[in-house]
Amino acid sequence: MINSRCSQRIAPTWDALSDGLKSRNSFCARVTEALFTPTAGGRQVLHREDSTCTNTRSRKANYKLRPVSFPPWPVPRKIMSTKEKRIIHTLTNVAMWFEERLNLVKIWKATGGHPIPRSSASWFYVFGSMTLLCFTIQILTGILLALVYIPSANEAYRSLEFLNYQQELGWFLRAVHYWGSNCMVIVMFFHMTQVFLWGAYKHPRELTWISGVVLLLLTLGLSFTGQVMRFDSDAYWGIGIGAAISGRIPFVGAQVVNLLLGGPIIGSDTLSRFFALHVFVLPGAVIALVSLHLRLVLLKGINEYPKPGVQVNKETYVKEYEEMVHKDGMPFVPNGIGKDIVANGLLLLVIVALAVFIGPKGPEIPADPAQIISEAKPDYPFLWLLSAAALLPNGSEIILFFVVPTIAMILMFGLPFFSNQGEKHYSRRPISVIVVLLTYLVIGMLTYAGITGPWSPHMEAWSGTPMKPEFIKGRSPVELQGALLVQSKQCRNCHAIGDEGGHRGPDLSDVGARMNEPELVRQVIQGGGNMPAYGNNLTQEEVKALVSYLVSLRPPGTIPALNPANPEKSNHVSSSEPPKEAPAGG
Repeated sequence: MINSRCSQRIAPTWDALSDGLKSRNSFCARVTEALFTPTAGGRQVLHREDSTCTNTRSRKANYKLRPVSFPPWPVPRKIMSTKEKRIIHTLTNVAMWFEERLNLVKIWKATGGHPIPRSSASWFYVFGSMTLLCFTIQILTGILLALVYIPSANEAYRSLEFLNYQQELGWFLRAVHYWGSNCMVIVMFFHMTQVFLWGAYKHPRELTWISGVVLLLLTLGLSFTGQVMRFDSDAYWGIGIGAAISGRIPFVGAQVVNLLLGGPIIGSDTLSRFFALHVFVLPGAVIALVSLHLRLVLLKGINEYPKPGVQVNKETYVKEYEEMVHKDGMPFVPNGIGKDIVANGLLLLVIVALAVFIGPKGPEIPADPAQIISEAKPDYPFLWLLSAAALLPNGSEIILFFVVPTIAMILMFGLPFFSNQGEKHYSRRPISVIVVLLTYLVIGMLTYAGITGPWSPHMEAWSGTPMKPEFIKGRSPVELQGALLVQSKQCRNCHAIGDEGGHRGPDLSDVGARMNEPELVRQVIQGGGNMPAYGNNLTQEEVKALVSYLVSLRPPGTIPALNPANPEKSNHVSSSEPPKEAPAGG
């Protein structure tokens, strides 16, 4: 028999047990509580309860099984040891020491945990973080490359060859750095396009847009100066073209050229200055502008996804935006960062894949001022400028390199001031959509033309491409002398004959059927279009021989181009045909 007093304490009614559990003062109530195993809310279960009172005489007696109903209890927490408590206490003190001095919680809430509109957690908003990832890759790989690279005209090319073929994974670092640069420019253009079409430059984010435009210019500067670091033929003649463009700046052109080149020629001083720009000046400016840009983003908030018909009003927008974020906002981390993580992961895979399967660019032919390599091309972000310069008529460089960029900068910097209110959604701003489409179409087509078009002469054609027999056979001695001049004066570098040679100028295979003798003389002596004048480089006899050969270049059986001054001279057929014998008895 169980002591009746103990029985009353261990096996109470449910009401008494509830009262005991509420008070949590009764020892037997606590023991009984430990006997109940949490199950689904309030189901009937059976329990065998043993006596645990110290004043009982029989330990073998059991209570009868009975159904009881109880709410789910929390699982008891593990009791920590003294050592574990000491470690946690130490870590807590260290964390609180930093918190009291750095306000880390406050900083986190204002940065990673800052609230954003729920609509801005979109795939269209990932380009900003992708640009930041590219810049981070550039900084890390650039530091590693700088450990080996030697900014000297004599050693730069050799150090890149060492990275490509001797340094372990040096080629991979160069490839990641190169393709990261190209991806950074492309992604930044996408980011600027999204901001423009979404109207995120409007009030109160004017300075955010302006800082982004400056960052775009700095990024292009990094890309150009990075090409110079290779110091191969592309870099050498790229510097020459850049110096020629800078020299045409009004009033200060000569001073700018001297500042860039460090002297009258392109040499070690030039490379050292571009190295300082690429490694110190421009990255430092980008870091400062990125800090300002992010500060403005946090201060003025991320632009919400625009809706058609919703207007931006200077007097009410800020209050409406704060109410929207308070009502339907969410923290950027962890709620809004998911798409950014996925997009950045894909971008990283793309950069690594390009680095592995395509590899780094260059170095190409070593830089040599005595060897003119006019097939040199800039990197991808500037190919459209090469195509535009090749397609535009001679003398239009001022318009291309000064007038157009000046107008573009005025429009981009002035955009948030003369269009900072009103509609945001692109469907209500058709002019903005047309501007974006035309810009991408023009740059895309010019870039494609720069990749595939024959904009540069074939500099080895004059010495490495033989003349086909059909363009030599049957010519007179004067015409043969002209054929020698076509080769020795390097005409074939720009002009193909029989589809062999350069394609910078028109094919000369049928030039005699298109242009008469006076026109050819004038073209050779005075030049025209993109052809330079050779009047000071050829004697009168050489001009006559060269033109005679050019007149003979026409398909068999065709007459030369008409000469209005002497039409009777246009009746003889091509000299490539054997001369006809005179009839007997004449």
